Amino acid sequence: MAALIAKQFANLAVGPAAPPVQEPKWATPHNIALELKTVRLRDFSTENDGSAALVCAPFALHSAAIADLAPGYSLAAALRNAGLRRLFMADWRSATADMRFLGIDDYLAALNVLVDHIGSPVDLIGLSQGGWMALIYAARFPVKVRKLVLAGSSVDITAAPSALSVLAIESPLVIFHELVRLGDGLVPGRKVLKFWGPESVTSEDVQQLLQTEKPIGSAGFTRLEARFRDWYAWTVDLPGTFFLETVEKLYKRNELATGSLIALGQRIDLGTIRAPMFMLAASDDELAAPQQVFAAEHLVGTAAHNLRKAVAPCRHVCLFIGKRTLEDTWPSIVRWIKEPPISVPEHAEARMIECVH
Repeated sequence: MAALIAKQFANLAVGPAAPPVQEPKWATPHNIALELKTVRLRDFSTENDGSAALVCAPFALHSAAIADLAPGYSLAAALRNAGLRRLFMADWRSATADMRFLGIDDYLAALNVLVDHIGSPVDLIGLSQGGWMALIYAARFPVKVRKLVLAGSSVDITAAPSALSVLAIESPLVIFHELVRLGDGLVPGRKVLKFWGPESVTSEDVQQLLQTEKPIGSAGFTRLEARFRDWYAWTVDLPGTFFLETVEKLYKRNELATGSLIALGQRIDLGTIRAPMFMLAASDDELAAPQQVFAAEHLVGTAAHNLRKAVAPCRHVCLFIGKRTLEDTWPSIVRWIKEPPISVPEHAEARMIECVH
């Protein structure tokens, strides 16, 4: 009975195939530094020397181009303009039929290839779903990460509810398996877009997400809206194995927060992370509640004086394309990245903890 209901629900959610759309354009000039089957390494660097920052973009439903949407609405440009001269981005590629059995381990291994190609240690910046991937990577390869930034990334989904965590927790697992079966081992992004979010976005929504002062109907806003809609309409396909592992391990069983996740042959203990960490949350986040993001501070082994956190007054996607957020919040994060880690003697750290308690 559960399987029958799941099949009917999945058919309703998937619906007919949408017409093909073009892959969204990137706004900031850059080069492709490395191309693997699963990911492209985009190089936004203006210098060849010095420490490097790697943005781990989300691999969930939409293109990584969200981090470089349009001039003035580009996280890549904001990071570079604020002082990150060696800047790279992981652009996860849409899965093909022969990639349907790839899992979380395969994508962590690919991320490791990117880091080795750039040269470790790197400053790792995880966006949304890319944040938990960056966190797992930092725990698995702690010496390869100098500093860590989590932006809108769920770490402990039991810390507070969000629309996404409630959907994942309350939906029977058989529904997710049925989605994979209907996609012949893949999760086709175009077909399941309405399962994860609204099929259509209003002009008012676009204006709010972009945090733009350009009036609706103006030529400037019309161009921006077109760029956003091109990004929103073009989706990536996910390997069924990766999708189901994400749902089961990170949402259903919350293994990252409980310390029971096994990745690349080892149990992931977030307490092994000592790298300085900055956590950024959106106050009105539909996907990652601020408490889910900030839960990381109680799980990692980073000293309290090397932990920073901030809340931007916006929704989830605004963290990466919102004009005010890009201008007001991210430059301070870059300044923090460029600062040397704070060193405090152990006895002084102990006194600080006593004062806090």
